[in-house]
Amino acid sequence: MSNTLSHVDGRLWMSGNNGVDLTAERVELLEAIDERGSISAAAKALGISYRSAWDAVNRINNLVDPPLLIRRPGGSQGGETLLTEQGKNMIEAFRRMEAEYRRVLAGMSREMADLDQLQQLMRRLAMRTSARNQLRGTVIETRTGPVNAEVTLAINRDARLTATITRESLVEMGLTEGRDAYALFKASSVIVAPANECLRSSARNRLCGLVSRVHTGQIGSEVVIEMEGDKHIAAIVTKESEQALGLRKGMALCALIKASHVILGVD
Repeated sequence: MSNTLSHVDGRLWMSGNNGVDLTAERVELLEAIDERGSISAAAKALGISYRSAWDAVNRINNLVDPPLLIRRPGGSQGGETLLTEQGKNMIEAFRRMEAEYRRVLAGMSREMADLDQLQQLMRRLAMRTSARNQLRGTVIETRTGPVNAEVTLAINRDARLTATITRESLVEMGLTEGRDAYALFKASSVIVAPANECLRSSARNRLCGLVSRVHTGQIGSEVVIEMEGDKHIAAIVTKESEQALGLRKGMALCALIKASHVILGVD
């Protein structure tokens, strides 16, 4: 294989200081939703599944405050989804940046000839996390011990999420009060329980809301809990548990997460 490149291409990915990751695909989805007024119509127009579009919208809203999209109930189609003013401004900024990005890539196409260097760069850019849940919050309290430390984030007005990390990580990441951070945890690490049950559990975190979606699979089921501020938590449960708990849309449900299962990240 020749190591000489004749053309360099790519798509823009923006990570702002407000915590939102914005890709060209997500911008296209936001534009389609704004044009058609619904997630399902936008998904159909773009040729993607409703679930993929719904997940992308929730991930965007989980990482930015105030949200870029708002949902309004009612109407002839049962409701509509609209871009906020902040959402429109972010899309406009992205398109301006994309034009500049294309100009830079055109210059790189003329100058870059090292395929190995490009491959190393692409491997770094391709890194992703398998954690289904990603919530942005602000550090409101830290407690340190000889080895470990506890960090508590404010996710919204009422919800708090505590993570256990090493003391060394606390220092290296600069996790002090007032610092924004991300909490990541797998859907399989979440235990669910009806909000009206006084369940005793070793899980440090209890985040409650209303079930917004239940997706039943062949082996397990995914249940999504919507909290205040349009923040969402996904959990994986067995089909037997889904039936035993009577999981359904609109049900008050709590997510229980151990502090040791929460991974923290910073910009």
